Amino acid sequence: MIIGVPKEVKDHESRVGITPAGVKALSDAGHKVLVETHAGELSAFPDDEYQAAGAEIVGSAHNVWGLADMVVKVKEPVEKEYGHFREGLTLFTYLHLAPLPELTDKLLTKKVTGIAYETIRDRANTLPLLTPMSEVAGRMSVQVGAAYLEKEKGGRGVLLGGVPGVPPANVCIIGGGIVGTNAAKIAVGMGAKVTIVDLNLNRLRELDDIFGGKLFTLASNSYNIARATSEADLVIGGVLIPGAAAPKIVTRAMVSKMKKGAVIVDVAIDQGGCIETAKPTTHSNPAYEVDGVVHYCVTNMPAAVPNTSTLALTNATFPYVLKLAQKGAKAAILEDDGIRDGVNTYDGTITCEPVAASQQKPWKPVRELLA
Repeated sequence: MIIGVPKEVKDHESRVGITPAGVKALSDAGHKVLVETHAGELSAFPDDEYQAAGAEIVGSAHNVWGLADMVVKVKEPVEKEYGHFREGLTLFTYLHLAPLPELTDKLLTKKVTGIAYETIRDRANTLPLLTPMSEVAGRMSVQVGAAYLEKEKGGRGVLLGGVPGVPPANVCIIGGGIVGTNAAKIAVGMGAKVTIVDLNLNRLRELDDIFGGKLFTLASNSYNIARATSEADLVIGGVLIPGAAAPKIVTRAMVSKMKKGAVIVDVAIDQGGCIETAKPTTHSNPAYEVDGVVHYCVTNMPAAVPNTSTLALTNATFPYVLKLAQKGAKAAILEDDGIRDGVNTYDGTITCEPVAASQQKPWKPVRELLA
């Protein structure tokens, strides 16, 4: 198989889909890997490392996309990449299609097999390719939030951990999953007063045990969320429904009652955000204010630490890349339940029910299409 690795073109996206180590493994298995020049440079993987591993360095994205049987990326394609789509192409990347009907339509029109990192499941029914970036984004959310609480960035001028004689900041984390747990680790470690909100009482019990009483747990309902956000200096949104648009847990009315200069970091923004006032931003223009509350809603937060993020991501994705290359997309989809869960579009049809529901479009299970 010919595997293409284009350079990412989303704003300040500096990760890369395959490392030189992955290229070496694919080359040793008899596959050809085309890497666009400088694709890994910002992640500290220069072209000469890829060449030494067996890759062919290609000068243009057009040739990478045009010659590859499977393209392996990090982020969902942006408009300037839509022209590369063609029938027979397999695209393996984060897709986050629920809030992106135009991208969905382009994949369907060109009959691209779109396999999304974020909906692949493993035998434990977890999301193994979403987990590493959720870990990075969760930890980063507190770092970012602490920075934006500084006065010069529009915040309240509050130090997250306080000092002796001065209380620490209040941090409210919405969602007790991977993002929320990792955010809590950093916030607790920095000395903040942390409250984590979740619907699942068993998960709250687990978090209480994990953190040994160093944070507060709160059952999720509108009253509790309104009260917790009104008292918070920093609110972190980490709610996920796999494949679907994130529910709006924090309403506009709740935001209007937050402290002036408080900060919101909506990590769920890739799936539309769980804060009603959140809208996607970029690393070039990351923050804005609503009702005096600073909102940071960058859709590719882990790109700010590309070396760590690329290594963490490719550790998880590469076994699937290799299986798709060895078996071919159709056989791998039929054989592997996890990869089958990852298929969002196939032969012009949506194959992921949450994506279809979010866009009010028809869908079919990919197994039916392959049969």
